Amino acid sequence: MPLRPHQIAGKNAEKTKAHNRRVVLGHLQTRAAGRAEIARACGLSTQTVSNLMAELEGEGLVQRTGRRAAARGQPPVVYAFNPGGAVALGFEMRPDMLTMVLTDIGGTALMTRHQRLIKTEPAHVMQLMAELAAQARANHPARILGAGLVIPGPFGVEGLSAAGATTLPGWDPLQIPAMAEAALCLPVHLDKDATAAALAEGMGGAAQGLSSYAFLYFGSGLGLGIVAQGQPLRGAFGNAGEVGHVIIQPGGLPCDCGNHGCLEQYVSRFSLQRHLIAQGLLGADTRGTDSTILRLLASNDVGLTPWITQAATALSRAIGLLENLFDPQSVILGGALPDALLDVLIARLSLPPGSVSRRADRTRPRVARGTSGRLTAAMGAAALVIHDTVTPRLDAHPRLGAHQRENL
Repeated sequence: MPLRPHQIAGKNAEKTKAHNRRVVLGHLQTRAAGRAEIARACGLSTQTVSNLMAELEGEGLVQRTGRRAAARGQPPVVYAFNPGGAVALGFEMRPDMLTMVLTDIGGTALMTRHQRLIKTEPAHVMQLMAELAAQARANHPARILGAGLVIPGPFGVEGLSAAGATTLPGWDPLQIPAMAEAALCLPVHLDKDATAAALAEGMGGAAQGLSSYAFLYFGSGLGLGIVAQGQPLRGAFGNAGEVGHVIIQPGGLPCDCGNHGCLEQYVSRFSLQRHLIAQGLLGADTRGTDSTILRLLASNDVGLTPWITQAATALSRAIGLLENLFDPQSVILGGALPDALLDVLIARLSLPPGSVSRRADRTRPRVARGTSGRLTAAMGAAALVIHDTVTPRLDAHPRLGAHQRENL
């Protein structure tokens, strides 16, 4: 059987065993198959697949589903991916909140916890993470493959100011993975929240079945996750996707990064909160933001209209830019804004006609709302672990934990 376009084949050398495991698990994630069929589809020898299946079955990552009828000879044993065979932890760290989610390796949430933060020093947060992980272990004794930890970007840059509502002082991405691994006694994957959120939407959300898509993530600011041919685009230093600091209005509103007219000054959660406070619709304590938004939407309050208008205009320009840069199958919106507001924004978009995404053969909308809601980034953190387990990769993640660097 010839390899499909963009498919990554396995290798028989023992040193590529980890790669071969990902190839096989990735294949079984989409279809049940016998060993000979897996060998043909993945470019591996039947003996290599037999050895891997024995190992993966022993670990509970695959399971037998019976035998398939054959024209002659012994009916082959059929194997399938076992989503309940292990679990993964996901942590999302924001300036005001720590969220934990425990998922099975199929991406289904089994447990969630939220911890409001008064202080964000790494040592304090690591202790909270350890306590939440202990709760997860007590409630779900299945083997934990690892933990994902996601934080707002950018990572270790001088070109953007380290000030503002979305930053986490003291969170050095070169040191945090080792600190988290020591606190959790687990392998840890660190990434930007938007990149992880994109993986979550591809695993079981609005981008499921897509191989190339863009995910605009509404956290405190606005981030972007790009998945191209099934792989997240991270850039040279893990900072691809800082779309919130793309200048959309030259000479416009000042931004904490030092620029003027940045996109997230016009379309983000904190820009909406700033507008509501200025209109007298929200107090200084912003914990009631979501209930206020839903109430204003339900009553068609005109106080929300100016923000929706400016946000839809800015977002339309940004989406047109993303389409022509990355040629995605779809652009997904999601994160920490109510679904009802995202639906209104999508309805108000005026997408540019001069876009590579304006196609007669389109089967998906150019823009869609994500389905994971406020848990998107935390689910994405767990998805980092699952992605590393089942998806072959040709290059190393620039922000791997210590245990992963040693195993490359």
